[in-house]
Amino acid sequence: MAEKIRCAHILVEKLSTAQEVLDKLNKGESFAKLAEQYSLDGTRKRGGDLGFFGKGMMVKEFESAAFALQKGQVSGIVKTQFGYHIIKRLE
Repeated sequence: MAEKIRCAHILVEKLSTAQEVLDKLNKGESFAKLAEQYSLDGTRKRGGDLGFFGKGMMVKEFESAAFALQKGQVSGIVKTQFGYHIIKRLE
């Protein structure tokens, strides 16, 4: 397993919004464009790109989901204390 991975995410407040974003992703819309449009945090300007991170740097639920993804794969909806995330593994 990789020591560090690079992911992007889309963070939203409501489950219904997360489901709407996931539906758009499943229809082929751009992850980066949806991140710019929907995400609540500062990564939205970078298409949701969080850069590289290792184990222990993210909250447990996020980390577990992110490290389980293969390169290019998108997660389902992941709930954390910050809201609802959709995660894409970049590298």
